[in-house]
Amino acid sequence: MFQAVMKNPELSAELVERLLGVRVKQVEYPELEKAIAPYYTSKGVRLDVYLKDEDRAIDVELQSYPQKALGKRMRYYQSMVDCDSLMKGQAYTKLKESYILFICKFDPFHDEKKTGYGLPRYTFKNICAENNSVNLDDKCVKVVYNASAYESVEDPKVRALLRFIQTNEPGEDDLSKRLSEFVARVKENEKFRKEFADMNLHDFDIMTEAKEEGLAEGRQEGRQEGLAEGEKIGARQNAIENARNFKAAGVDINIIAKCVGLSVEEIEKL
Repeated sequence: MFQAVMKNPELSAELVERLLGVRVKQVEYPELEKAIAPYYTSKGVRLDVYLKDEDRAIDVELQSYPQKALGKRMRYYQSMVDCDSLMKGQAYTKLKESYILFICKFDPFHDEKKTGYGLPRYTFKNICAENNSVNLDDKCVKVVYNASAYESVEDPKVRALLRFIQTNEPGEDDLSKRLSEFVARVKENEKFRKEFADMNLHDFDIMTEAKEEGLAEGRQEGRQEGLAEGEKIGARQNAIENARNFKAAGVDINIIAKCVGLSVEEIEKL
């Protein structure tokens, strides 16, 4: 759904401008699931939404669930964006200003006690450890939004947008209203509903295959103690989320039950 919304150049540019505070010049068309793999032996990346204009390149990612090694993920995404921005033989001065923007529905950064820092926005730039007034000036900025902390945002427009992302309630904000209306129209599109259902079925197949491989590996190593309690809870949350997605896409409840492993009664209550 995020990619469907960001497929609209006007909405995607306005969303990025509001969250980054930079002017996005005319974007011909945002590239969805932009795949970058500079060498056949290197690990490629598939960016959620990739926008470029004459001066800058912007990667936008939406994270609904915590991911491991977020910092290293952003570092690698940044390197791939740079590879895509500079052609062979071009001078480094031609390298575009770049932004890696992650929008999370949770606090991604925690202290030693695993307590979230609670900031709504985390901005990272390369500065000198010995003297913070010395900036590397590499024209690279990484921004992570914690939408769950939207209430503490001072800027009313940013607060309204993060609130919509977190709660799906547009309120009185103009951009959030237009995003909500666009989402409603997309949901009624039969082509999107089919693609959405196919995507979730594909993801389910991947998860099933990974689960089977993990169980096989566990048996080989003699670790047959079963899933830890935390993993069981996480697996159930994933099943519920997949069921919601299937149901929103109009998939038959009996098919959903077979796919996600929940009862028909549980799915009807979602």
